[in-house]
Order: sequence, then C-alpha cells, then structure tokens
Amino acid sequence: MLKKWNSWLMQVKHLEDVKIERCYKPGNIGHSVLYQLHCFADASTLGMGVVIYLRMSDYHGNVHCSFVMGKSRVAPLKTMTIPRMELTAATLAVKLSKLVDEQLDFPIEKIHFWTDSTTVLRYIANTKTRFQTFVTNRLAIINAHTTFDQWHYVNTKEYPADCASRGISVIDKFIDHQLWFHGPEFLLKSESTWLLNCDIDTTIGVNDVEVKKCINTTLIQSSFNGVEKILQHFSDWKRLKVTVGWFLKAKDNLRKIVKQKIERREKMIDSGASKERIMQIERVESETRVKESKKAKAIPFLSTEILDRAERELVAYEQRQYYANELKILGDKHGYVKKSSQLSRLDPILHEGVIKVGGRLEKLNASFTTKHQMIIPKNSTLTRMIAIDAHRSAGHMGKNATLAVIREKFWIPGISSVLKSLISKCVICRRYQSPPMHQKMANLPSERLEIDDPPFTRVGMDYFGPFELKRGRSMVKRYGVIFTCLNTRAVHLEVSFSLDTDSCIDAIRRFIARRGKPKFIRSDNGTNLVGAEKELREAIKTWNVNQIHSHLLQSGIDWMFNPPSASHFGGVWERLIRSVRKVIFSVLHEQTIYLNDEGLTTLFCEVEAILNGRPLTPTSDNPSDLSALTPNHLLLLRSGETCPPGTFSQMDNYVRRRWRQIQYLADIFWRRWIKEYLPLLQSRQMWLKEGRNVKEGDLVLIVENGPRNYWNLGRVLEVQKDRHNIVRVVKVKTVSNILTRPITKLCLVLESDDRD
Repeated sequence: MLKKWNSWLMQVKHLEDVKIERCYKPGNIGHSVLYQLHCFADASTLGMGVVIYLRMSDYHGNVHCSFVMGKSRVAPLKTMTIPRMELTAATLAVKLSKLVDEQLDFPIEKIHFWTDSTTVLRYIANTKTRFQTFVTNRLAIINAHTTFDQWHYVNTKEYPADCASRGISVIDKFIDHQLWFHGPEFLLKSESTWLLNCDIDTTIGVNDVEVKKCINTTLIQSSFNGVEKILQHFSDWKRLKVTVGWFLKAKDNLRKIVKQKIERREKMIDSGASKERIMQIERVESETRVKESKKAKAIPFLSTEILDRAERELVAYEQRQYYANELKILGDKHGYVKKSSQLSRLDPILHEGVIKVGGRLEKLNASFTTKHQMIIPKNSTLTRMIAIDAHRSAGHMGKNATLAVIREKFWIPGISSVLKSLISKCVICRRYQSPPMHQKMANLPSERLEIDDPPFTRVGMDYFGPFELKRGRSMVKRYGVIFTCLNTRAVHLEVSFSLDTDSCIDAIRRFIARRGKPKFIRSDNGTNLVGAEKELREAIKTWNVNQIHSHLLQSGIDWMFNPPSASHFGGVWERLIRSVRKVIFSVLHEQTIYLNDEGLTTLFCEVEAILNGRPLTPTSDNPSDLSALTPNHLLLLRSGETCPPGTFSQMDNYVRRRWRQIQYLADIFWRRWIKEYLPLLQSRQMWLKEGRNVKEGDLVLIVENGPRNYWNLGRVLEVQKDRHNIVRVVKVKTVSNILTRPITKLCLVLESDDRD
C-alpha cells in the first residue's frame, strides 16, 4: 500500500501538464451549426464513469468534438452486481446531461447516450416489465427524461468512459489519452455510419434476477362458513333478517325450478325424446325464463312468513353453536336438560328445530310466541343486534323497557349486563342523559397561598347586580363590583354606573386609589372585563409615553382570566357575592322607598364593613381563647392583642412606636392565618377522585342556558393539561366556531376510542 501511495504521489505533480481546449467551437466550424451532446456511461468493479462531448457539424461537412465534462465515482462498499452498476452509471449520465444542457448556451439538437451494456438497453426498452425496486427507481429517472431511441450500443474498444470507470495507473498514459479528451473516432464521421442498436436483442431472459416473479396462488378454505360471514357483515337486526329472507326465497325458487326440471325431464324421457332434444328444450326454457324476468315490472317483496322463517333459521344456527348438547338431549321424546345447564330452570322445549322456553305460562291466554320465547345465548352475535333493535323500538327507554320488548319473542340469559353496557354507550341516550364531566378538585393556586404581603395584593374581581335606584322621577340601574383579597378574603365594594368598559376602568381606578396597587387580578371572562384589560394596558402604555411618574401605572397589573363559562374557577369571590346579595337584599326589602346613588354607596360601605368583620376561622365558646381571625385584623389593626413587651426610651416618638406596633400586629395576623385559616383549606369538599381525561376527538355536548335539545354538539380539538397531567379546559369545534370551555360545561357523548 505504501509503494502504491508513493507512486501515485510522485505522479500528482505531472497533472499540471494536462491541457484541455477552453473553446468548444474551433475556427474551422462555420455557420448553421448543428449541436449534439454525446454521453458515455460505464461501470466496473472499481467504480463508475461518465464523460460528455459536444459534437458540432456545419453544412460544409466539418465535424468537431469537444470535451465538456467527465465524472467518476468509486464503487459502493456494499456488494452490487455489474448490471446494477451499469444502470446506476446510466442514471448518472442522464442527470449530468440535464445539467450540461441547462448550462450551455448552444441550441442542442439532440442528446445521445452510449453504453456498452446490452442489459441496460434491454431494461430501458422494456417499459411494461415489473423489475425489482432498485432497478425500477433508476429506470423511472431515465424514462422521465429520455426515450429509448436516444440510447445506443457501442463497442468497448471505442468506449472513452472506461478511463473513468477502470482508471489509468500511469499519468503519462492519461495525458496522451486521445480517446478521453477528443472522444471516439466514429463521432467525427457521418451519422449514417453509426450502428444504432440494429442488432440488439431487447428481450429479457426468463431467469433475470431483476425481474419480479409472478406467482399464482390459490386460497383453499375448507372450513368456509357463509352464515358466519353474513353475521359479521351486518350490525342491524332488521337488515340481517331481510337479507337472510331473500336467500331463503331464492333457495325455495331454485328448489322449485330444479324439481320442475326433473319432473319435465322424466316425462320427456318416458316419451322417448333424445338426450340432445332434451338439452335443447331446457336451453330454450332457460332463455325464456330469463327474458320474462327482465320484462317483469313488479317489484318482488318478502312476506312476514319468510321473515319469521329467517328469524328462526338464524336463532337455530346460533343454538347449534352454543347449545349442541341441549339440542341433542331435547331431540329425544322425553329428554330433559341437565341441572348443570343454564337452561334447566327455563324447562326448555324443542319446537320447529328451535329451543324455546317451556316455563309455567302454558295456560296463559296469549300467543304461542309470547308464552314460549326463543332462547338465544348471551355471547351470540345476534344478542347485541336484537338488543340494539329493541332499545330503538322502546324509544331509547331504560333497561326494563328494553327488556320487555326483547321478552316478547326472545329469552336471553344474563341479558341485564348486556343491556347496561349497551345503553351506557348509546349516543342518543348519552346526548339526553349524560351529566356534565368533572375531574378531581384542583389544588389551590399559588396566589391564594402567599403570605406577608399587604391586603389586596392579589385580587379576585367580579360584577353583580343590578340594583334599581330612584333618580328624579325615573328608575336607573346600578351594578356592584367586588374586589376580594385572595389571601385574607377581605372585601372591597365599588358602585358601577354601567357595564361598559369605561365604567369598569373607573371602578378599578377607585379601588387602586383607596387600597393600593394589586400585583395580580383574576376575573371571569366577561366582555367588559376583557375590554378593561385591553384598554387598561393601552392606557398604561400611553401614560408611560407621557412620562407620568406613577409607579403603579408604569409597572402595570398582571391580569388573568378564567375560561369562559367556568364560574367554579372563581368560587372564592362567587361565594362572597352571595353573602353581599344576602345582606343587601335583606336591607333593601325592609326599605319602603327606593335608594338613590348616595344611599347605595353608603350601603355598600356598610356591607363591606360587615363582611370584613366576619370570622375566617371557627369561633370558640371558651372565653380564654383568642378571638376569631377576621380580615379587619389586618385592615384596621384592631386585633385586641397587647402591645409587644419592651422598654421604650424618650427618643421614641409616636411615629416610631406606631410603626413598630403595626409590624407586630401584622406578624400576629399572618402567624394566625397560617396556623388557623390555611388548614381549613386542606380538605376537598367534592370531586374527590380522578376521572377519565378528555381526549382529542371526543364528541361532546356543550352545556348552555337553553333547553338540552338545543345544546350544540362539538368535537374536542385541543386539550389543556395542568402540571398533574389532568385536563380541565379544552377547545371544542362546533358547526360554526371554536370555543374554549371547562370540562364541567361538557357532556361526553362518544369517546374517540369508540368511534369505530
């Protein structure tokens, strides 16, 4: 290897002696020139090579060939046959010819491809033969850009591409290699002297490994059962009976025709007719029968007798599959089924080849079918179809109504579990009866568990009302806005004169002015609140541009909205709204006159004081215990606790002592808040277990305010999971739009897993 490497390295420096004419068109070529591209492709065990020449000929008969491009590739490491290598080289020649044709400015008349492989020519010529995948992929490229008349065979002795596929070991031979740089001599001659595939046989051998073999297979199914195929095909009981009824009617007609044919043939044989005469008469009768059936305009129909017979035949088939022993025993004149059989308590009888209930109602004044129902096994294919049909006939009533319809004709042991499973998956029943979904109650959000922050740092906000007030001689409506601290449960009430965005912003501004800037606001997805958030943010940007030095407006407010129609997401303030309404309406009902704006504002302040004085923790009957913790302990600093012990000097003025006392009382509040109030939030009041997560593709009914019949159906497009991988909010696609809803506002109609 070292000797070969050193030998090659010594010859590399001689490559500077290689000279190629830069100009394609020499001076002796005149006008009216015809340009052609000639591509030669070859392959060997060492590699593949492609070389392209530009052939020019003028009307004087002058011909010149110029070297345009040459390319070589080493053979792949994976073992590959020579025909495949040759076909790969031909594919490379097609790709390079397309590249050269696009880059040259000469008007190319025709592109010729040359190869010394007859196998490649046979593959290209046979466009209808099915080849192996490797060959098919490369022939697809060749046939897409070339035709077979562009491909020609050339003898290996006149083949310049051998230099690239096999290589030249000595640099001097390569420099003097005229065949590589100027092309074969036959290109300089007239086209009439070229041998263009005249003697090439394009027939592919039978044993060619690249041709896919056609294997004829015959499927023999010895245990073919037509009845099972019919049962698996249908899912509707009535359609199944009709289909089997047509089979039975066709069977009867064929038997009738065959019987008549046999009787007629016997008569003709008795009369001495020849065999040929009999066959001729039967052929004419068959043709006449076909013509009459085509002319007949009456639509055939099935009678109830045929349908009842089809019903019996289907039941008898299933009984032969499941109750073979019982059928054998009951076939005897005085046979009784064994006590171990599940039919023993029904005292079964055999009637018309079908096992029926014997029972104790023989003397009942009713039809035989009503007294003696046909027995069908629980695991039978017919059981589900009959149960579905009975459920529809009963108007999608409950299990008992469906069972009553089934028992009119059939007796199915253990049918209760089947009906329960069936009705629980019925789409129509679930649409009108399924309850809204729910999940395990979520953990408390982080904003409700923060400590050591001033009151109203994290706020829940909502509207309530309206209230009718007297203004002059007219009545006006006013609304209440509740702000509740998510930590201390303190309440702040504001009066809103309307529900528009401006009034909402004004209420928020009054709250901020009196209670300070909140860091976080959570609210329902009301239209006015959404607008307030948008306009408030835009106003904050405007105030920042005007350089209004207000820390509140410059920092902004983190505002979060609950999903639409998710009132339980805001239970922390919804419960307080109920308390506010209870106090306000009880006071208003005691009034004999209507309040005005001033009276309503005063009333709100009094209600606010009452609610802020409510206990957050249970009160104790022991007089020595501390008083119950209330929001006013932090708002008014009236906890009733003694001042902290310590010695105060004369240098301590009132402001400094007051500040230390406030800090002490605040610390007491938060310590008691953690020890007494937080443990009350630990337990879950409802929704204690995790349920099935809503999945994409589920069909759901969207709970709305109208009647259930008018609720919209939708399909879940996207689910939103919390950090515990539980779905609580989803996006639902309806007929008209896409909605975001909590799962408590959805009724599951059909799971995505059961759509089939």
